[in-house]
Amino acid sequence: MRKHLTAAAGLAGVTALLVGCASAPAQTAATPEAVPTPEQIKALFADWNAALATGDPQKVADRYAPNAVLLPTVSNQVRSTRAEIVDYFEHFLQGRPSGSILDSHVAVLDADDAIDAGTYRFALTQDGRPTTVDARYTFVYEKVGGSWLIVNHHSSAMPERA
Repeated sequence: MRKHLTAAAGLAGVTALLVGCASAPAQTAATPEAVPTPEQIKALFADWNAALATGDPQKVADRYAPNAVLLPTVSNQVRSTRAEIVDYFEHFLQGRPSGSILDSHVAVLDADDAIDAGTYRFALTQDGRPTTVDARYTFVYEKVGGSWLIVNHHSSAMPERA
């Protein structure tokens, strides 16, 4: 009898283990991050423009990845360090710029990489007078630590005025 009880207890234990495994959550592969929409990428410009509106070059530089390259509109110097990017915006922000997109073409490469290229217009103050400057732009974005950052930003004044 004792043998039967021991065998029954062993069988009950195995059954409980099997039932427990069947009800345990399945192990699944990590789901890939959602690929952003072009509209989400276009909205990143508004975040960058809001940083400009603060007048704080550090806040603007925070929008750039640590390894970012900036080819700015009103400087011949390629900016490839945070200090160089901050230096550029210290001067650029003196004109109190505010940008608006005229034409945008977004390419979403994957969940972590996207490009926005087109034209924009800046309203700013030059020589004490309000003016506008139209320019071409390319922003290359990368998702770093959960945040979209600029890894490459090229901006150049339009060669022809309409």
